[in-house]
Amino acid sequence: MPLSEREENGTSCSILIVETSGDVRAGLSQEVEKLGHVVTVVNNRDEALAHEDQKNFDLLVSDLVAEPGSSNGDLVRSFKLAVTSQPGRRAVPALHDMIERTLTFKSQRIDASLDPDHLREKIDLELPSDLTLMNAVLDYLLHRVARLGLIEVEQSNLFVALDEAFVNAVKHGNRHDPEKLLRVTAELSAREAIFTVEDEGDGFDVREIPDPCDPANLFKSSGRGVLLIYNIMDEVEYSDRGNKLKMVARRKRGSLPAAEVEENCKLKIEK
Repeated sequence: MPLSEREENGTSCSILIVETSGDVRAGLSQEVEKLGHVVTVVNNRDEALAHEDQKNFDLLVSDLVAEPGSSNGDLVRSFKLAVTSQPGRRAVPALHDMIERTLTFKSQRIDASLDPDHLREKIDLELPSDLTLMNAVLDYLLHRVARLGLIEVEQSNLFVALDEAFVNAVKHGNRHDPEKLLRVTAELSAREAIFTVEDEGDGFDVREIPDPCDPANLFKSSGRGVLLIYNIMDEVEYSDRGNKLKMVARRKRGSLPAAEVEENCKLKIEK
């Protein structure tokens, strides 16, 4: 049963896992059940849609394993992690542990076995507006970018750009209201990373932000995060309403393909 039908202070959530791989379904199910949550597993999206209790789940996890693409031999994946109930939005401590456990499982048990040079994936996350939840998300996205060999994360400011985008959306967009969701998507390949961050706030006009480079605004904090994002990312675009931000990071000239990055890492470890 969903959180709404359990004790208000209960931390047990109802989770739906949609995955074609039986081993992956079983593995993630076991990991999440260790946290005390109730898990239902189905084989595909049609089964999920046909499930009579689909509205009673607090969290949806789907498509962890990549499938062969339609061309170029690429692997294509569209991973989704979404809070699907109103009570679930308020269960931040329980969600934090679940999200961290799910992303760790995916990183260690699935991502590590995939060929990063022939992978295209979309990561779709819909989570309550709480910055503690975004820490695990930020770490995972940076890990995925590094794994693909797109850029050298430790030598870039990608962390700063994503962190500023998350903070702005949670703090200024949704005003720390956990009832409002934050949607983060990442479309990743070995060539570029496209991130979008969308909140459910009223929005704003980016042109009205005070110029932080103007001496008159020297001691004002507003606008500095947006300026950082524009300077770090290769492409930045706000929606007309201002509540959706698109950021693009492209492989920098001289960056090594993911396979070579991994080989170099192995050589350093062996030394």
